[in-house]
Amino acid sequence: MRGGVLGAALLLAGGRAGAAAPAANGPCRPVVHEGERYVACTVDLRRARIKLFWRGPDGLPYGSLSRLASQQGTGLTFAMNAGMYDAGLAPVGLYVEDGRELKSANTANGPGNFHLKPNGVFYVAGERAGVMDTGRYLKVHPRPDFATQSGPMLVIGGRIHPKISEDGPSQKIRNGVGVRPDGHVAVFAISEAPVSFGAFARLFRDGLACPNALFLDGSVSSLYAPALGRQDLSRPLGPLVGAVPR
Repeated sequence: MRGGVLGAALLLAGGRAGAAAPAANGPCRPVVHEGERYVACTVDLRRARIKLFWRGPDGLPYGSLSRLASQQGTGLTFAMNAGMYDAGLAPVGLYVEDGRELKSANTANGPGNFHLKPNGVFYVAGERAGVMDTGRYLKVHPRPDFATQSGPMLVIGGRIHPKISEDGPSQKIRNGVGVRPDGHVAVFAISEAPVSFGAFARLFRDGLACPNALFLDGSVSSLYAPALGRQDLSRPLGPLVGAVPR
């Protein structure tokens, strides 16, 4: 598995485009928290739709943000990688697209970040989104339009995941997602430089006001943000997430 499961591939040299000043209508903006630089993309589901993308019209995985952007056109306001995946670019956990469960939930034990329990699920249902640990999600069964499972959880009910140290030795470029308390606003974030799990979790809890947040991946973490003039390159990617107008 890629990402935190069997070790993610590093971004290719030159893969991060330089950031221009954000446009007024773009969802993404630079954020600094505890001295670390990030880009945060905030989506109000009452005004935009969050969608997950895995396979294109030809049945093959999109595999890259550039291919997704070229096929979705100018309506795609941002996109990033959306969870861990195997060598065939298939999700390693629960994956729901347009209300269809294409991969079932993974509750197995194992090595790597995905299996650092509790892991969790990010999901979208209508104009609301949520992040839940996997066990709770399977009990509540919210019948989502879109869902992706990853791990570990970063923030659970306002508390940092109990197995995440304050500032551990693992430093990677990371991305994740959190949801504001009203459930209408999801916030995606990616670090501009390698950061610890602890710093990344505190970003969501303290900097982005998300009481529940989920780690999506590290090292392969990539962002498409046209309003910032940014389209990252990376090794082939599995599931992708993006926003389009309602």
